[in-house]
Amino acid sequence: MFQTSRISDLIRRLLFSYLAAVTLSYLLLPQEERGLAHVTDPALLAPVRVLLTVLLLTAALSLLGRFVLTQRIERWGIVALFALLSGTALCAKPFSPSFLAACVLIEAILVLYALLGWNGSERTLTPSDRPAKGAAWLTAILALCFFGLIGLWGTCRVLTFSTPTYDFGIFAQMFHSMKTSGLPMTTLERDGLLSHFRVHVSPIYYLMLPFYALFPHPATLQVLQAAVITSAVIPLWMLGRRHGLTGWQRSLLCAILLLYPAFAGGTSYDLHENCFLAPLILWLFLGIDRRSALLTALSALLILGVKEDAAVYVAVIALWLTVRALLHADRRDLVTGLCLLAAALLWFFLVTDYLAEIGDGVMTDRYRNLMPRGESSLWYVVLSVLLHPMKAIFECVDPEKLRFIALTVLPLLGLPLMTRRFERYLLLIPYLLVNLMPDYVYQHDIFFQYTFGSFACLLYLVTVNLGDMKGIRRVALPLAAVMTCAALFSTHVLPRAADYPTGYLRNRDTNRQICQLLDTVPEDASVTAGTFLTTYLSDRDVIYDLGYASREHLLASDYVVIDLAHEEELRQYATGGKENGYPNLIRLLHREGYKLYGSLENRIIIFQKSP
Repeated sequence: MFQTSRISDLIRRLLFSYLAAVTLSYLLLPQEERGLAHVTDPALLAPVRVLLTVLLLTAALSLLGRFVLTQRIERWGIVALFALLSGTALCAKPFSPSFLAACVLIEAILVLYALLGWNGSERTLTPSDRPAKGAAWLTAILALCFFGLIGLWGTCRVLTFSTPTYDFGIFAQMFHSMKTSGLPMTTLERDGLLSHFRVHVSPIYYLMLPFYALFPHPATLQVLQAAVITSAVIPLWMLGRRHGLTGWQRSLLCAILLLYPAFAGGTSYDLHENCFLAPLILWLFLGIDRRSALLTALSALLILGVKEDAAVYVAVIALWLTVRALLHADRRDLVTGLCLLAAALLWFFLVTDYLAEIGDGVMTDRYRNLMPRGESSLWYVVLSVLLHPMKAIFECVDPEKLRFIALTVLPLLGLPLMTRRFERYLLLIPYLLVNLMPDYVYQHDIFFQYTFGSFACLLYLVTVNLGDMKGIRRVALPLAAVMTCAALFSTHVLPRAADYPTGYLRNRDTNRQICQLLDTVPEDASVTAGTFLTTYLSDRDVIYDLGYASREHLLASDYVVIDLAHEEELRQYATGGKENGYPNLIRLLHREGYKLYGSLENRIIIFQKSP
């Protein structure tokens, strides 16, 4: 079908030609356009010229390679071209030490490739058959402790009125609607009745619905999220066994998962559909490693149901599998990879077209830092990254992202990079694309939900690279990683998680009084409430957030519930100066015929609309 050597030669020549083309394009830019602080117009980078240069140079190298041994020349040529490109970019303003460090790291990897070449041989997987009963029990205990901590953390956020409308109140009302009507309707999300699937296409939530129907309370959703992410230890344990790790080595691997700061930290702002990504991506890797068509297809299908942008993970994994199959002349994996890639791209284009035509559109504004001014299409992001790779690298190591990089890379001790099978580096794309390239601050924060998918890819790299190692490194490296994760977990995650149970115990009487007062609001009444009260009042068809509700929706509500502990959300009613908006809101409600219904001193005031 195809020869491994020819495929590796083609990849090397394409990389050489690509670097030559983008370096030439960058050098031909006017000096004032070389700066990395702004986005260069793709037209100035001459995409047609770049494409023609890549094609012609690749063809010339392939022809020359028939007569002259060019492998070593091409490999060192790649090193030289990247050095020229990065050196030119470093001379442009502004200078960035972190950008210099990133260039040095990439250059070191390229030098290693030039010296050692591409390891084209793929070891045969030999699952470990050593007894692992004690290790399995230890892992189960760790998983239960993790589940208990995350479940308690989320539950106490609900019980202490710490969950805001965005994003938990909308999901609490959505699940109430799914339970009563089967549809994911909400009035909170966009201040009006609409399906949540017009904002994000996430049918995966229906897997939680049966459990919520049995225990219809917002805290149930927090416990379900804890169960979902904890379940990732199951496919990870199986992957470790598949790659020859002993029971105790697998326990260390699972401990890395459970103590990784960004894994637990991703739950700190309540339920999100992204929590499904970690276990499902690991199941997809397991299906691929087992060559199970059913498990692979089912996992990929479920990942696509998580969210419209989850197709990125399936596409990247498919690309990695396709390249690996070509390098190792594996027809079956090639078919699997191409099918996964086609399915991911087809679903992505269908769902983004649906959101553009019927929904609120795709949230492309998170990549404004890679788009020319006035443009909003993701196509310009693709062009910017391909035509100007140094800009993409520069954005990945922006100073505000360095802390995130430290907290996500340091715990893994470089294990995802320790391989000569360079096609595995393709699995770093989600980490770069989802977490580092965007300028959206929450995507490079360990306490938000955007780390689950990329971490699953990093953890798979850790697993397979450990499987390739021999001797003491198999134990010493994961043990050191566990210790690093534990130290960061205890200093960054545990204190934040402990705040909510202690806060609940400290203010238990006040919270109980708030619940008693809110329970007096009829369930069939329409309500406009403060952002930290919408979760508790979400079991109704019509509820609006007081900080975002239109004047029309506010005055159409049967009840208005004001949270005096968060008067800053009333700023839309302020008239200027130091006024916080509260007096204006009260005057408005009195003028429109609202009467005082109930109150809790210094915390809650409820107004009822007069008949």
